[in-house]
Amino acid sequence: MAAVKNGRVLVVDDEADVLFAMKMLLKTEVKEVVTEKNPENLVKLLDKERFDVIFLDMNFKSALHTGNEGIYWLRQILQQDPNATVILITAYGDVELAVRSLKEGAYDFIVKPWHNDKLLETLHHALESKQLKQKGQPSKRKTDSTTPILGESDAIREVLYKIDKIAPTEANVLILGENGTGKELVAQALHQKSFRADKPFVSVDVGALTDSLFESELFGYKKGAFTDAKEDRIGRFEAANGGTLFLDEIGNISLPMQAKLLTVLQNRQVTPLGSNQPIPVDIRLITATNAPIYQLAAQNQFRKDLIYRINTVEILLPPLRERGADVELLAQHFAAYYAPKNHKAIPSFDPATLKKLRQHAWPGNIRELQHAVERAIIMAEGNVLQPQDFSFSAMEFDTPQTIPAGALVFDQQLPLSEIERETIRRVIEKNKGNISKSAKELGLTRTALYRRLNKHEI
Repeated sequence: MAAVKNGRVLVVDDEADVLFAMKMLLKTEVKEVVTEKNPENLVKLLDKERFDVIFLDMNFKSALHTGNEGIYWLRQILQQDPNATVILITAYGDVELAVRSLKEGAYDFIVKPWHNDKLLETLHHALESKQLKQKGQPSKRKTDSTTPILGESDAIREVLYKIDKIAPTEANVLILGENGTGKELVAQALHQKSFRADKPFVSVDVGALTDSLFESELFGYKKGAFTDAKEDRIGRFEAANGGTLFLDEIGNISLPMQAKLLTVLQNRQVTPLGSNQPIPVDIRLITATNAPIYQLAAQNQFRKDLIYRINTVEILLPPLRERGADVELLAQHFAAYYAPKNHKAIPSFDPATLKKLRQHAWPGNIRELQHAVERAIIMAEGNVLQPQDFSFSAMEFDTPQTIPAGALVFDQQLPLSEIERETIRRVIEKNKGNISKSAKELGLTRTALYRRLNKHEI
């Protein structure tokens, strides 16, 4: 705690209200709080003084107008003081950019509007980490090694990195990926690493709900609301109050259900069937889909305004065929799990077997591998799994149809992020680089389109 009390903190933001609120919050927590409204004064200020922690806004009304002002000024700070500890202040819509900025050297980020206790905890960790670093000791910053997501490939490391940075925020998360890639595991990891970890985690497969069940399941009902409503029942939103609500297969719900869901998310309250009394709910929303949701939106099969609500941050899960040696790691993990369960000794894998597993396309991803390993353990004659112990179904990817040049239709084998990138690129080419017309055609604001251009490096 001494590290906090003796700290000198600089807050850089062009909103006077933010500076005032930060100063009021921090003045009793640290030795000194200095505020600065104009980031162009940073270089001169840092020439004269040193600060233990710098809170830096990501968006300034400055002459730069790049959309990346926060990263620009972060680089300026670190160029002047490579050891500076910078915590970024960002809005929900820029969390993706904030995550990227961590690789540029930022220590962490907080999301506006912030929770005071979370901001102070972030500050405490930053000051403690800086003090330990100055003493040559390793940081004691809390990490969670219990995430049940296995893998050492670059693709999965990127996912784990995002989970660590996004989880402590209140940002809504949309998880994209093929069937069997582990979307619910990622949702659970986000909850476990969040400040809501001691509250409920409620999972709903909304794609399996009929229109008639959708409202009663999610919003609840009162006794007598319909024929079989023999008693009051709370919905999943109320059950998740204070915690995390995970809506799986969000891309498969009908337009009427999308409209009802959007209303609840906008108002943050539910009205049970048979009642006129709305009930406020406080949930962190995580959604997932294997559907090409942006393509559906372009075809008016999914509401664009609902996408804006659910995808503050996206996490794209890689298919197993792109994870290299993770196939072997996961196969051995499943073998160690299923062998004792089926009263067998834990087997080893013949090198030829491992080669066969690595070469398979895994259209069912991790779920297919899991079932394949369990089946092989049950059917194998010996304690070394051979290539013939693994037989794969004929299920393969659909043969892509011929795609007319310039058409906004894509091969379903493409990753969803690539579909989005190509959609944006083609629309901009069609409009000869006119950003306003392209944004309108895509159903985006200019700011949102610029963010995506930056995200996809177009």
